[in-house]
Amino acid sequence: MPDYGHDLTFGSFITPANAAPEQVLDLARESEDAGLDLVTFQDHPYQPGFLDTWTLLTYVAARTQRVHVSANVTNLPLRPPAVLARAAASLDLLSGGRFELGLGAGAFWDAVEAMGGRRLTPAQAVDALDEAIDVIRGFWDAGNTGRFRVDGTYYQVNGAKRGPAPAHDIGIWLGAYKPRMLRLVGTKADGWLPSLSYLQSLDQLDEGNAIIDEAALAAGREPGAVRRLLNIGGRFGPPGDRLLSGPPRQWAEQLAAISLRYGIGTYIVMADDPVTLRTFGQEVAPETRRLVAAERAGR
Repeated sequence: MPDYGHDLTFGSFITPANAAPEQVLDLARESEDAGLDLVTFQDHPYQPGFLDTWTLLTYVAARTQRVHVSANVTNLPLRPPAVLARAAASLDLLSGGRFELGLGAGAFWDAVEAMGGRRLTPAQAVDALDEAIDVIRGFWDAGNTGRFRVDGTYYQVNGAKRGPAPAHDIGIWLGAYKPRMLRLVGTKADGWLPSLSYLQSLDQLDEGNAIIDEAALAAGREPGAVRRLLNIGGRFGPPGDRLLSGPPRQWAEQLAAISLRYGIGTYIVMADDPVTLRTFGQEVAPETRRLVAAERAGR
């Protein structure tokens, strides 16, 4: 029963709709005011109804003080990793260390190709993501004076100058569900970021943890080096027996149980409603932390 001992953090997952951009910013600021730790946005550059996620992340970072920002997750097929690495480090420096890098292998290949991106098979997309992580970490390794070279099938670097170094150790979090991606999480990533709505049951968290932990150990890493994050959705209301459908106390009890049983250290609520964000940040988050801390202290 994995409890990796991570400090619990909480965030929001806000739709980057361009029809009312000020409302998107208001929700991000509401997230910070509610005490949340993280604000995230999906990244679909081919979606004309969305704001560009990287422009939005930069704007939100400039208009907030404390909260971290991340794509959930970055569309790698349309974001070249060499440029992405410098953009990520730059935003981290400008925000005082408040950027994290959620990454995805890619999907919606018709739309990617229509935007000028390269169509890949699922297996190729995983290999490309593997190479991209090496490129990104190589650029961040600004103190390394050795020649920077990545001779990959999908991405190449041949003597490019490294840097800048980020303001803090940016977490690379992968959206992953299948075994090859999960092994990549364990081997090279700092976090696993699935969505609860995409899981058939909570047992898939156990299965994913086992694959990640095995891969981490094989790579000489501790399983606890990988943070486990989870996008969640639900509703607040009267008590019931459904997951994340009830009063804040019930949410907190359920999330605490998931953290202690499945090792989740970060919960990101999918909501475009300020009341939900306030309730999640001001009531659910502190009570979940209290319950987990009490259980850990009693062990």
